[in-house]
Amino acid sequence: MIDQRSERLVWELDWNLLRTFVVIAEVKSITRAAEQLKLKQPSVSNALKRLEDRVGRRLVERDATRFELTEVGKLLYEQSIEAFGAISQLPLLMRGINDEVTGHVNIALASHVVSPLFDRALTEFHKNYPRASITLTVSTSMDVAKQVRERRASFGVCLVSQRDPALDYTMVYREFFGFFCGPGHRLYGRGELTLADLKGESSVSFQTDHISDALRPVALLRSEAKLDNSVVGVSSSLEEVRRMILAGLGIGPLPLHVARRDVNDGLLWRLPPYDRPPQIDIFMLTNPEKVLNRAEKALIAGLQTLISETPFEERVYDR
Repeated sequence: MIDQRSERLVWELDWNLLRTFVVIAEVKSITRAAEQLKLKQPSVSNALKRLEDRVGRRLVERDATRFELTEVGKLLYEQSIEAFGAISQLPLLMRGINDEVTGHVNIALASHVVSPLFDRALTEFHKNYPRASITLTVSTSMDVAKQVRERRASFGVCLVSQRDPALDYTMVYREFFGFFCGPGHRLYGRGELTLADLKGESSVSFQTDHISDALRPVALLRSEAKLDNSVVGVSSSLEEVRRMILAGLGIGPLPLHVARRDVNDGLLWRLPPYDRPPQIDIFMLTNPEKVLNRAEKALIAGLQTLISETPFEERVYDR
């Protein structure tokens, strides 16, 4: 049974106080929260105190050098994000309630998702539901997972380093990475190179190119090739990593099937290893707790059907 205090908390809680608390928790500062919310600092401090009084527990521990959420604060933040994520879907859900599918689909993508299968899913979806709309948001793989976890995205497509038990994962395709250099690099145009020829070379890469992150196989290969430990340029965007390679900042990794056209056009030069390049699997992430509108259900079902009906060998790009 819910006691009277708990029931009163549920029905009388001020959503504006919760919104203010979420911002405070995310920026970890009363001052920065006030700036973001365009409020005066005393107003934000007062809102936090009112929420703590309403909850009956301290939510933040802070002094001149420390700012952190209490265990209750962490719990309230997580549940608030869940609640706001669900409520943010209401306008889209209501828009889709009619005989024709007219809802909106918000897809979170890593920047180098290049897949004929995914493109075909979008084509068929638009053909079948021309009045439905789509937003494609490019983010880091970590942020893609966060958006799906918080139900801000209909689904995501990205690399995966660690699986979130709250999400469902479906492998979309497998790609292989190679090292490349631009026309101005000293190794450009040279044949019969070995991995040893890359020793000490400067490099650029993705932010996820770490032993503990999604591009672990690439990071291991970088170590094996003994590239210079100092990475001169990083980005979460494939287009920007490509730009740095073309500009001659250093050697960089790219998916082989994505770089194929640039290689054919003479803009990029493939470097070792030529055999057994690092493989990376790209996944579709969905949140089983998210309430989906009909457009979201249709696109997710369509992509999952294409995945299940396409043999694995045809979802492996540039082996």
